[in-house]
This record gives sequence, C-alpha cells and structure tokens, in this order.
Amino acid sequence: MSGYEILSLDDLERVPYRGSGEVLRPLRLRLGFRPFGVNVWSADAADDKLIPPHEEDSGHEELYVVVRGTARFTVGEETFDAPAGTLIHAKAGTFRTATAAEAATMVLAAGAKEGEPFVPGGWESVHLAFAQLEAGDAAAGRATMEAAIAENEHAWGGNYNVACYLALAGETDEAIEYLRKAIELNREQVRKWLPHDTDLDPIRADPRFQELAG
Repeated sequence: MSGYEILSLDDLERVPYRGSGEVLRPLRLRLGFRPFGVNVWSADAADDKLIPPHEEDSGHEELYVVVRGTARFTVGEETFDAPAGTLIHAKAGTFRTATAAEAATMVLAAGAKEGEPFVPGGWESVHLAFAQLEAGDAAAGRATMEAAIAENEHAWGGNYNVACYLALAGETDEAIEYLRKAIELNREQVRKWLPHDTDLDPIRADPRFQELAG
C-alpha cells in the first residue's frame, strides 16, 4: 500500500439513479472513504437531470462543487446557472436540485451532519445494487447490499432496502425476514413506506407481509 491513490473522475463507475434519470458516480464507495459523504453527479447532455431533488432531512448539510460544464441549480426558491468553479452550500432542510445547463457537466457533492461522526447511510450501495439487478447480475447486487448492511446492521433503512431488493429478486422468504428486522428497529418509519413502495409489490400477497403491515 502506497498510502495514497490517484484517479480521474472519469474513471468512476456510472450508476443510473434508480427511477429518476440522474447518473451517480459513487466516489465514496470507490475509495472506501468514511470521514464524510462525497460523490459525483454527471450529465452527458444539456437539460439532463443532474442532482436529485431533495431537502436532506437527515440533518446533513452539503457543499456542491461544479467541476465541469454548467449546472442549473434550484436552491430554496432561487434558480441560477453555476459554471465550473462555482461552490454552492446548502444547509439541511433546504430544497435543492440541479440539471445540466450544458453537455458534459459534472458536480462533486460532499456532506455530513455538524457535530456528529459520519456514519454512511448506504444509499449509494442501494442504487448500485438495483442497477446491477436491472443489468441481470442479481448475485452482484446482493453482494453489494450485504456489504452495505454489514457496515451498520442496526440501521432500519439498510434492512428495509435489502428487503426491497430481495423482493424484486424473487427471494420472498429472506425479504420477509429483513422487513421484519426493519420493523423491529423502527416500526414508525417502515410503516410510512409500506403502503406505497412498489418494490414490495411482489410479496404483498404473502400472509406474512400482511401480518407485518397490519
């Protein structure tokens, strides 16, 4: 081990962000980086989606750095063009999203919650695993999910996401067990998702699911 690594942003894997069209380049996973969250978003063509719309209700604040092209950001109620070299600081709870204002735009995003040690939420792994499943490699997707949950087996969200993945992969028995564990960890949050999460549709008719959802 040399103690350092040099790579190009273009070397990072392109992962379709499930269900919305953005392209995630999972930098944190690629490096095994744990001090804070850091990832890259890219768009090939102008008007492509770039940053998913969200508000970071986890309490994380984020710093976005436009490293290539021009991004059209909406932060709060303001929309503006951000050329390469622009930095945008968005605090937790503030709405933010972006599209590409020109082709080949790339934005680096870094974030964490002030005053707390950073704990990976595993969301990058979720999207990577589903991309692997959709590409026909269910075994790779499962390995990705299991590696993510191993980082924090007591997180309800990780167990819930594994349940969703296994439901879509046709592994009903194991999906039910992961869902049961998620409910044990945080019944209130899981119950908010159960009624409308289409990932779980393959197991809704199972009596065990109905018991958990009841």
